[in-house]
Amino acid sequence: MNKQIEAEQSSGNVFADLGLADSDELFTKTKLALQISQIIKHRKLKQIEAAEILGIDQPKVSAILGGKLKGFTLERLFKFLNALGQDVEIVVKNKPQSRSMGHTFVAHNEGEEGSSTVIAST
Repeated sequence: MNKQIEAEQSSGNVFADLGLADSDELFTKTKLALQISQIIKHRKLKQIEAAEILGIDQPKVSAILGGKLKGFTLERLFKFLNALGQDVEIVVKNKPQSRSMGHTFVAHNEGEEGSSTVIAST
């Protein structure tokens, strides 16, 4: 018995695929929260220790780690990354002519040499 499975190509942004308003912002916030989570995990910080560094209470750290980002602005997530010793760089540039719209990218810099890995793009 052969059944054909219907599939749709993802845009790369699950929030856009679901038709959610502000999908670009939701996607970017999620990727920033992922970076915060990875730093906390890499440093082996307990949530209470991370809360102290970030200047928030432990339940808010738990919310970030759990992807519950309502109430957290992009600017606030940038400040959390700064508190964790990260520089946040925003670059605005012309889009390639091959695309009809501009995209937002979140990249993680691998080191001082300037190599970076794109971790999110919309």
